[in-house]
Amino acid sequence: MALLLRTHFKLAKTSIRENRTRSFLTCLGIAIGVASIILILSLMGSISNLIQNEIGEIGADLIVVRPSSTKDSVTSIVEELTSANSFQKSSLAISDVPAIAKLENVSAAAPIAISNNTIISEKNTLSSVPVLGTNLDFIKIEPLSMRYGAFLNEHNAENSVVLGHTLSLALFNTINSTVGKTVTIMGEKFMIVGVLDEVDKSINFDNIDFDNALIMDIDSLDRITGSTQIQQINIKAANTDSLSTISQDIENELFNQKLGDKNFTVAYGDAITHPASSLFTIVSGMLTIVAAISLVVGGIGVMNIMLVSVAERTHEIGIRKAVGASSRNILMQFLFEALILSILGGILGLILGYVLAFLLSVITPFAPYISWEIIAITFLTTISVGIIFGIYPALKAASKNPIDSLRYYR
Repeated sequence: MALLLRTHFKLAKTSIRENRTRSFLTCLGIAIGVASIILILSLMGSISNLIQNEIGEIGADLIVVRPSSTKDSVTSIVEELTSANSFQKSSLAISDVPAIAKLENVSAAAPIAISNNTIISEKNTLSSVPVLGTNLDFIKIEPLSMRYGAFLNEHNAENSVVLGHTLSLALFNTINSTVGKTVTIMGEKFMIVGVLDEVDKSINFDNIDFDNALIMDIDSLDRITGSTQIQQINIKAANTDSLSTISQDIENELFNQKLGDKNFTVAYGDAITHPASSLFTIVSGMLTIVAAISLVVGGIGVMNIMLVSVAERTHEIGIRKAVGASSRNILMQFLFEALILSILGGILGLILGYVLAFLLSVITPFAPYISWEIIAITFLTTISVGIIFGIYPALKAASKNPIDSLRYYR
């Protein structure tokens, strides 16, 4: 058996060497599909790690309350992250925050409300700036550090704001002399009391780019906009050993607040990453399907080349059968050659995919994600492609009549 496999390998190697260009192009077709899948899986793993690491930095004491949806999961997730209208339909209210904060084992509760507004400074005017409305507990929950100044406090919250690092540069062309200046929002002036240190994490479970955001007291945001809808409420638990109990207490309190209408969800642990990680999973799944189509096209290329190879080597098949080779031997010979082409394409695709992932990491915060699972998926996929698209040419070769084959000349 080992001798037969070595013979099949030598024959396949000889055939590939004799047709280098054709073999390379066939492998390239497989490689493009595999590289696409590698890039997508690496990106998905990197995004998941970013969100999980952020939750790890915040700690295991975080609980999040979000509006619930009766729509199907895909529609709900997409609307939650891409539609401003979803916030207008939010079931959460500002009054829910103090109701949660007074519960036992809750040390802090901070609402998150997003409004896109025009910000006017003495130097520049920016439109569609994300304005985050929250309260003083926000800094106790989020791992944000101040570059200059201080966060909102009970003495200045009403007429003060905090700027993100990048937003400060955009509005004033500086960050070190911004504190004490004013900005105008909806016709009202607000004093800048602090500038956040650079966060550089646009992907997070809050779905907020803190570097480009302006933070103000939620009551002030409600006053200038006229109506504020809560995107979510972040809660810091005093006791991490009983998160499930605390979550149940929060759920019961909100259930009573809303007169028995359970139009909200309470999450902790890995469930916090919804909907951000779920959206990326859905998008990655769709992109994987597209990449799989390109892999099928590469597989068709393998089948096409193998059919050409069978036609060109008809005389060789006849000679092998005449000297005693069985149809099974012929089938294994050509199937083995298709597998080698597919595996070579898979290896090339694995290298190409991670090279692209490293290049992508230079311009994005997504570091390449390497795991044995991805490598295993790659090789299982390429072997499957080799077998599926190589079986028909191999069967065609095995079924040839030896006498007719011996008569064939190129």
